Amino acid sequence: MAVYTEVADEDLEAFLATYDIGALRSIKGIAEGVENSNFLLHTDAGYFILTLYEKRVEEADLPFFLGLLEHLSARGVTCPQPVKNRRGAALGRLSGKPAAIVTFLDGVSIRRPDTRHCGMLGEALARMHAAGEGFPLRRANALSVNGWLPLFRRAEGRADEVLPGLAVTLAEEIATLGRSWPAGLPRGVIHADLFPDNVFFLAGKLSGLIDFYFACDDALAYDLAICLNAWCFEPDASFNITRGMAMINGYERVRRLEQPEIEALPALARGAALRFLLTRLVDWLDRTEGALVKPKDPLEYLKKLRFHQQAGGARDYGLLR
Repeated sequence: MAVYTEVADEDLEAFLATYDIGALRSIKGIAEGVENSNFLLHTDAGYFILTLYEKRVEEADLPFFLGLLEHLSARGVTCPQPVKNRRGAALGRLSGKPAAIVTFLDGVSIRRPDTRHCGMLGEALARMHAAGEGFPLRRANALSVNGWLPLFRRAEGRADEVLPGLAVTLAEEIATLGRSWPAGLPRGVIHADLFPDNVFFLAGKLSGLIDFYFACDDALAYDLAICLNAWCFEPDASFNITRGMAMINGYERVRRLEQPEIEALPALARGAALRFLLTRLVDWLDRTEGALVKPKDPLEYLKKLRFHQQAGGARDYGLLR
């Protein structure tokens, strides 16, 4: 989450007048994240999240995202719910941008997850995958293997400003994974961005999942690989195999990985690291002037990528069968 677009008082007042959520009591920009402009709304009806969609979110994809939230919630996944206006629409426009209001979830994100958190996350991820079955809309993953080269082209000319030789490293990695990217794995709806700041805990239990604006159809194990990257590395970029084991065991308590997924796990983790390295690099080099957002260090994911390049198999991530 972040704030790129400031909202004029009169525009906000007119927008909220189309909803039945009472009068505005306060509004506060949310600085975390990098993709959309987000605000915490407090009205007579309680707390809500107002999102203005920017950057990588295509307006045509919004029915997929908002519909998915309703689908998952109906199947037991605790996630934000779109608030519909008096016309029954979940999507409107504010300050020239597509905008929506969703319900507020109680809980806090964990900055330094431990094995217990990773185990709960693994279970929640598998339950989300199961709940996504039957969702009728489809959305391709624009940031998977076919999207890496266009991202790279945006940053190629300045990549070596971040680290000498980075452009060559990225070009070689894109070519290598492009030749060997796993195919034919079990697919479904994935979150594709389930970092610790998108998972809430309350009273020692996982209380909800948020920020589904990269959700798409892709290999289910790729979602697990993203989470291994996001949850199981130490600050020095060493992989914490105990946390990895807890996450995979948690996932398999709900959905057992198939043998092709196990064999593909190192490549999927490597691709996930490359994806976030590329998007962080683009954001690092193309900062929005005046935005209430702090770009994330792309080199964190270069260090993680180095680990995956040396991984010999799924055992290196904690899968012991």
